[in-house]
Amino acid sequence: MEKEIELKNVSVKYLLKKSKRARWLRLAVYCDGSFVVTAPDGLNFEKIEEFILEKAEWVLEKLKIMKKRNNEGLFRPVSRNEYRKFKNQALKLAEEGVEFFNREYGFSYNRISIRNQKTRWGSCSRNGNLSYNCKIFLFSKELADYVIVHELCHLREFNHSKKFWLLVKKTIPNYKEIVGKIRNV
Repeated sequence: MEKEIELKNVSVKYLLKKSKRARWLRLAVYCDGSFVVTAPDGLNFEKIEEFILEKAEWVLEKLKIMKKRNNEGLFRPVSRNEYRKFKNQALKLAEEGVEFFNREYGFSYNRISIRNQKTRWGSCSRNGNLSYNCKIFLFSKELADYVIVHELCHLREFNHSKKFWLLVKKTIPNYKEIVGKIRNV
């Protein structure tokens, strides 16, 4: 259900989703600039709005970042024709990157795919499938390499624990700096 709330003198629209499976409130600002609030089914509306007001600074900051990203074009939706064009270039980049970095790691994986993802640069399934956003080829080599290695390391550590970051650091020693850059893309 579409709602609107006043946050620090700014009117913000959001989508409220009630879920029987949700245990706590969840706020999400997506790359397209949409703001979604997921709440447990029985939670009253006043508590929901109170929580949003407590997180107003965070929400406004994320909305500002996503608006900037969208204006720069990296998160704009990709047409079917663009996706076909980007897909081949991104697949070649991902396959070569995985092959290169996996010489160091020696992980086994099933397949590499390219998707038109809206909110992620990559993902790794428990079945060992690596997926990358079709727009990774638009990144600098440094950022693309980081995304490739990040998902590759999830083959061994399916989390973001200290062990995971040590694996990433093995081939991307300046990963912390790159994480900062990728957040500002």
